[in-house]
Parts: sequence; structure tokens; C-alpha cells
Amino acid sequence: MNNRRKLVIALGAGALTAPLAAFAQQQSKAARIGFLYYASRQSALDTGRYDAFVQGMRERGYVSGTNLVIEERYADGKADRLPGLVAELVRLKVDAIVATGSQTYRALQNTTTIPIVITVSSDPVLDGWAASMARPGGNFTGLTITAADLGPKLLELVIAAVPKLSRVAVLLNPDNAAHPQQLITVMAAAQRVGVQVVLSQARSAQDIEREFATMARNRVGAAIIIPDGFFLEQLRYIAAQALKNRMPSIIAIREYAEAGGLMSYGADLVDNFRRAATYVDKILKGAKAGDLPFEQPTRYYLVINRKIAKAFGLTIPQSLLISADKVID
Repeated sequence: MNNRRKLVIALGAGALTAPLAAFAQQQSKAARIGFLYYASRQSALDTGRYDAFVQGMRERGYVSGTNLVIEERYADGKADRLPGLVAELVRLKVDAIVATGSQTYRALQNTTTIPIVITVSSDPVLDGWAASMARPGGNFTGLTITAADLGPKLLELVIAAVPKLSRVAVLLNPDNAAHPQQLITVMAAAQRVGVQVVLSQARSAQDIEREFATMARNRVGAAIIIPDGFFLEQLRYIAAQALKNRMPSIIAIREYAEAGGLMSYGADLVDNFRRAATYVDKILKGAKAGDLPFEQPTRYYLVINRKIAKAFGLTIPQSLLISADKVID
């Protein structure tokens, strides 16, 4: 082989190995994602939410320990811990943060350089996380759990379950900017059917206990809980207080009936966490969070806990049981 031919082969090999080396280097860089959760790690595991996110990432080719690092941070329900956890994730220079809980989002508001994927929000526009659902702007995007006009449907369902209902409490979180508008829609629907609405507000576990005791004392017939990130983490406690005070209740979070509430009519939250991986994948591939539309639920699930109904002395109409996606006995 003459020297000229050897030189051509060597140059050709170099031209091939250079992009291959660059590709290998690019592939070896693991994506680093923050998973910031308002409640405890045990809660995220028990509900299947964390595993759903991991599964969603795996479906898109990201595997922990190879090309994915998940930086988990949990506030254990303590809002004062959130600023420190946010600061840790910022120092780690994560590529994106998957966040859960309205107080968590509030703690992230000043973090403008990292894309934030919300897993649970009742109305990101009213809450101030997005300019619009279709084009959020800024660095927030993600998934919602309910439509703004779902309140009248919750009222319809609770009226069907509780005969001769005349007074219904609406429990909302005063820190949630979207709740007043949802209260208005429930009140308008209640006025049309002659049901009085009693306002209840809670931003802490102590508030929840007090409000349910007040409902019982004031002879309220049932309660509608407006969905919220804080209420999501308090589902079992809310259900326990409702049972203690013999208060039939409903919320637009599917897990509520399974947690011991009478009824739930809502989206599949576990699927929201799996879908959050889709947003992360797009961001890792170069998409801007502010250009990714918020996703609203396409299906709601009615779950009825007939065991709790019996404890309240209620007989759920057969028509309602037939329409349920799940009945718990």
C-alpha cells in the first residue's frame, strides 16, 4: 500500500471517529431531573405516582443509573422546607423539575432558568403559573386535574347520592387563586336547584378538622371539596374527618373514594405523573416549557365507596352505581 493511500485511509478513519466520539460523549451525559414533591416519599410511593413517572421516562428511553439521574426531594408536608429544597435543585443544575403541590409551585416561582413540569393544577392560568393554557410562556408547563366548570357535576352527583339535600358545604383553599371562580359555578348551579351553599375554607390539617366539625354542627347535608394540591396530599385525613362527622363528601380527585371518601369524580392522577415524562422528554430534546400547552384531562372516573355509604346510612341509587367506573364494597 503506497503512502498516499495510507494517508487517505487514515484521514477517512479520523473523519468517522470524530463524530462517533462526539456522539458517544453526548450519549454518556445523563439527564438530571428534579422530582420535587410536597408530601412524603412514602406517599409518592404508596400512591404509585413516583413509579408512574419513572415508568414514563423508561418508556421514552431514559433509565435510572444509565442515562437518567432523578434528584428526589420531599417536603413532608412542610412548606418552610421548600425554599431549601428548591435551592438544592438549582445548585445541582437539573435539566428540569417535575413538581407537585400548589405551595411547591409557589416556591419555584422565582426559579426562572429551569423548566418546571407541573403534575397537578386546577387552573394554572388563574394560579399565575401560565399566561394561557395553549401557550404558557415563562418556564412552567404540565398537566391539570380538572376543568373549571366541573363543580356543577360534583353537585349533581352528591344530590343524587344524598336524598333531600338542602345545604351543601363547599370546602376550598383560600390560598388557591382558582377556587373563588369554581365556588361561583357551584353556587350558580346550587341556586338553580334550590340548594343552599355554605362556604368552608382550609389551608392546614387543623383547619380541615375544624371545618368538618362545623359542617356537622350546622347540619350541613354534604360537602363538595374543590380539588387542590394541598387537599390532594390530605385525602386520607379529609376522608377520616368526613367519616368522623358523618359527612357525605365528593372531590374531583379519583383517589378520594379509595382513600375512604364517599365519592370521587376525577382524572387519573397516577397517569398525570406518567404523562409528565412526555413533557420532560420534549424539554430534554430542546423544547421550551413555555411553548408546551398545558394538558387537561380527557376522561373523568366516577368511584363510589358503598362501604362508606352504608356507614352514613345512605342507599346509593342503582342508576348511579351502574354509571360508576368502580364501586368499593
